[in-house]
Amino acid sequence: MEESSSSARGRVKRGCLWFGVSLREGFLYVKAFLVGQVKKMKAKNEREATEANLTETKMQVEATDEAENAKKRLHM
Repeated sequence: MEESSSSARGRVKRGCLWFGVSLREGFLYVKAFLVGQVKKMKAKNEREATEANLTETKMQVEATDEAENAKKRLHM
């Protein structure tokens, strides 16, 4: 009984950590979107607007990569 209790606690803990990683990923996506939008609004020409779009996309990819790596570490 003790073993199943600690196993259940481990699953709950891992689930909570997984949820936290997902929340962080979502936060970083929102941050990337907002940074991209502000840079686009401040852009003086098409080149700056394109750079803002690339920055937003890069930040989103980094957020996804970071979350995937964290989830892989949790799975081990």
